[in-house]
Amino acid sequence: MESSARRFSRLSRITFVGGVALTAALFAIGGWERRWIADDGLIVLRTVRNLLAGNGPVFNAGERVEANTSTAWTYIVWFFSWLTQARLEYVVLGIALTLSVGAIVFAMLGTARLWGGTAAQLLLPAGALVYIAVPPARDYATSGLESSLVIFWLAVLWWQLIRWSQAEKVSRASFFGLVFFAGLAPLIRPEMTLVGALTLLMIFCAPLPETRMRPWVFRVLIVAVAGLVPVCYQIWRMGYYGLPYPNTAVAKDAGGAKWGQGWVYLWNLVGPYWLWLPLLVLALTALLVVRSRRLGEQTGRHSVVRSADAAKPSARERLHDFSVWLRTPAAVVTLVLVAGVLLTLYQVRVGGDFMHGRMLLPQLFCLLLPVMVIPLKLPDALLGGTPGPRRTDWVFLIVLAAFAGTAGWALFASNTTAIKLGTKISSSGIVDERIYYVLNTGHDHPIRAEDYLDYPRMRAMVRDIADNPNGGLLINSPSFMNWYIAPPPEPIPAEGAGHTVFFLNLGMTSMNVPLDVRVIDQMGLAYPLAAHTDRLTDGRIGHDKNLYPDWVVVDAGMVDKKPWMPWFMDERWVTQARVALSCPETQDMLASTRAPLTFDRFRHNIQQSLEFAKYRIDRVPKYEIQRCGLVDPTDPNSPK
Repeated sequence: MESSARRFSRLSRITFVGGVALTAALFAIGGWERRWIADDGLIVLRTVRNLLAGNGPVFNAGERVEANTSTAWTYIVWFFSWLTQARLEYVVLGIALTLSVGAIVFAMLGTARLWGGTAAQLLLPAGALVYIAVPPARDYATSGLESSLVIFWLAVLWWQLIRWSQAEKVSRASFFGLVFFAGLAPLIRPEMTLVGALTLLMIFCAPLPETRMRPWVFRVLIVAVAGLVPVCYQIWRMGYYGLPYPNTAVAKDAGGAKWGQGWVYLWNLVGPYWLWLPLLVLALTALLVVRSRRLGEQTGRHSVVRSADAAKPSARERLHDFSVWLRTPAAVVTLVLVAGVLLTLYQVRVGGDFMHGRMLLPQLFCLLLPVMVIPLKLPDALLGGTPGPRRTDWVFLIVLAAFAGTAGWALFASNTTAIKLGTKISSSGIVDERIYYVLNTGHDHPIRAEDYLDYPRMRAMVRDIADNPNGGLLINSPSFMNWYIAPPPEPIPAEGAGHTVFFLNLGMTSMNVPLDVRVIDQMGLAYPLAAHTDRLTDGRIGHDKNLYPDWVVVDAGMVDKKPWMPWFMDERWVTQARVALSCPETQDMLASTRAPLTFDRFRHNIQQSLEFAKYRIDRVPKYEIQRCGLVDPTDPNSPK
């Protein structure tokens, strides 16, 4: 019997290690087969180029705009680019795939600790298979976006929390390492602050490790360690950029509500893959396993019955019991499930995104963490012992069936195409971003910036910049073969007046031009003037701001008269835009990013950052003049 137990113990370890290796390998292969760098991923690289060139963490030199949502992602890519001196696209590709695969490994390790490793059970990679089977998970395993960093952070945090909840004694280094890591949440991605805050609140309220410090001193130290990096960066961000959060949050009005579009986005991921089915099956399976274990524990000990006249626990005792419960695996599981649900509701509230599945991947990952592996308890008879209760055999069969069903679903989901429009955008505004760019560039794996030169208008942009050395404003035209160009006024400096490209796709444009070419967009990801316009009620999600080019002609200082100005533009509108731009509040907002960064400017930006974040202008110059109380020079009835 001893040799049999040893044999099954070895089988248990081999099954788990093999499951981790197999799942990680499948995810790595799947991610590599779908490797690409998204246009939005190239946006990150433009900031990294400016960092490496000494221009600071900006998108356009001379204009302090935080165009990347994940601060940590920007600096991780910058560090490894500086360290390796390799091509940026290959650096970010390697980092993203490594973090994606690492996330799966840490998630499975954490869940294995949750269920416990014994010779009497096998740990099967159920939830991990669900995640890697969903096509968007493999699409964004590379992509150049921060998706891989987000799930890696969640996985490592999960692993750390399970260790903390199970350890009899926690070293200070391990404890404060957990606290510091959780505190990084807002730098990973702003909405991850919810996960970090819940984690830190749980740690703060749970029993403290053994220490000679007074409890209140130790808790103050927890706050200090958790807030050291994010608070310092927040102060610097407000002073440097003049905003309390990335400019992308302003451009997309991350505090706004579009519930209807959000539910469409949620179903766009859940529906085509029948994703609700494995989630339900694994949730019920986990509950069954937990209940079976509890019944087993009850039969192995005498139950204690409280007498009718026994004193009920006091409020203080109940509070103490709750505090003790906070440092248990059950509390950690509750934390990640609640965080997953709340993050899903937030994403639904803001309307989701235009990239199929991308913004719901962290939520799916959170919900799957407790079942990344599921325990298959082997029947006692199989282990050579006395046959146990029949219910244990039923649990064995049900768990085995659930795993087999999950594996079968994974085969179905992994080969399912949710969006079949290819190069077209449906009325929902949601696209399969990878396939869209594969088809529009003609490259199976668009990774390098020059791969995107085969996207419509890109080669024409590079040519028109070269053909106009004096500079000018490039505005896209309906023709893919040329751009409209508004020239600079004379006299033109000997070195030229500089080029400005005004186009929606910031990544492919900015990575195919030198850093001295200013690249801005009508949505405002890298252009504060557009970012601070009002959101369009019925605009495409993620693209529901659209600044008219009349503003840009004035803002860029180009000729605003016909025939030099593009034919479709109205001189009257441009004149109105010039007046609207003189609004003192607008000038103050623009100065927060363009004025020299003196100490007084840094202090003023901190003081006004919340006001700047809320400030909005009307994209129609005439109405903006009215809003700001200015005089419209084109209106004969306006007071002079």
